[in-house]
Amino acid sequence: MKKIECISVFDMMKIGIGPSSSHTLGPWRASQRWIDELKEEGHLDNIKTIKIHLYGSLSLTGKGHATDIAAILGLCGHDPVTMDITHIDVEIDRVKNEGRLNLGDSRFIDFDFHKDVIFEKDFKEFHPNGITYVGVLENGQSVESTFYSIGGGFVVKEDRENAKQKQEELKSFPFQINSALELIEHCKKEQKIISEIVLENEKSLRNELEIHSGLEKIWKTMLESMYIGCHTEGTLPGGLNVNRRAAKMNKNLLEHRFETYDTPQEWLETIRTKEVKFRQILQWVSCFAISVNEVNASLGRVVTAPTNGSSGTLPAVMMYYMVIENHKATFEDLKQFMLVAGEIGSLFKKGATISAAMGGCQAEIGVSSAMAAGALTEVMGGTPEQVLMASEIAMEHHLGLTCDPIAGLVQIPCIERNAMGAIKAINAAEIAMESDATKAKVPLDKVIATMWDTAQDMTSKYKETSEGGLAIKVNMSDC
Repeated sequence: MKKIECISVFDMMKIGIGPSSSHTLGPWRASQRWIDELKEEGHLDNIKTIKIHLYGSLSLTGKGHATDIAAILGLCGHDPVTMDITHIDVEIDRVKNEGRLNLGDSRFIDFDFHKDVIFEKDFKEFHPNGITYVGVLENGQSVESTFYSIGGGFVVKEDRENAKQKQEELKSFPFQINSALELIEHCKKEQKIISEIVLENEKSLRNELEIHSGLEKIWKTMLESMYIGCHTEGTLPGGLNVNRRAAKMNKNLLEHRFETYDTPQEWLETIRTKEVKFRQILQWVSCFAISVNEVNASLGRVVTAPTNGSSGTLPAVMMYYMVIENHKATFEDLKQFMLVAGEIGSLFKKGATISAAMGGCQAEIGVSSAMAAGALTEVMGGTPEQVLMASEIAMEHHLGLTCDPIAGLVQIPCIERNAMGAIKAINAAEIAMESDATKAKVPLDKVIATMWDTAQDMTSKYKETSEGGLAIKVNMSDC
């Protein structure tokens, strides 16, 4: 059987806590997996001390991405989807002050926050984002396990223990897709649009009610993150003293009409009543994107799309479609949007990367823009060929985009880049809709391959290490 990785829309869009899917959500999940390993091996009750070793990009920008905090929360048995985010500081302060952590939410062990998380600057060969857990047992023996956070909250081990399971799952997929060309061939043969093909694959993993409720939960989280960001003022944490802007933008655009709504959905309906011209469209889309990433930067709950650092692009374009492009749009349109976006994202993950530590920001904002562009094109009535063309256009104009976060924080230039990615996505969709996509000169598969080539040629200082670009040209004193 041809080897094709099984990637669901729920793999590409995961609910989690900011600021980074690879540096926060990934290490959190790695800690949870290590706890599971310890339980399976019967070691959990015999662990005396533990140390967490962060390698490469996880080390270089780990403080700014809250990697240490996330890894500890995972070891303490908390889950990023369900944890009350207001308790994060309380839990971390308790670990710091008491010098111990609640391992697997089952027993307390000694733990020094400042000494037992070790930032190793060298890179492991398998992937730039390596994390190794070392536990010492009561009998003096040690146990060790290494994980790699490969972007978008995905966590693997070097031996890819989950590969066999993924291949087993794949056998039940009615449509096997490894490239944009294969996707379009399925559409032609079955006379279906892309979202219909993707839905059939999803139905081989879960029933339609589970798909519907799962996507509904994702959209609800996206809408809430936009709502929270648009109604929270102040300064973002981390030391750069970045002022939140989304709340002011929302207030000005609504002309202070806060008395008309009390919930995220009512807020959406209120925006629909506003007359918008080109300038206001730019402002609203930017406001939506910035709001999500301000929430992300403050350890809020967002959805990877495909990563936390690029989590504002997709919901901004979805919101644009709901409140500006089509006032009659319902959740059914959004479900269609997410199915297409998830498949486009999976093509980039299979053919290149969605990790900034591997490919720079083109792998995050570039991919998110491509996902949004393709999805918007389908819900606006575009053909499968136009969907792929829109995705190609969006990525083509992100090629080579570097990842150089100032102070290792997912703030500058990351927050604004989501707004730019969203605007480019809308523009790409409009261009594709006006084009004969059957005569496109640049296939999506070729742009994906080019992105991967560019990623390999890019020096490490532009791959989420904060060792080049804006990260060194702009000093903390400038901020």
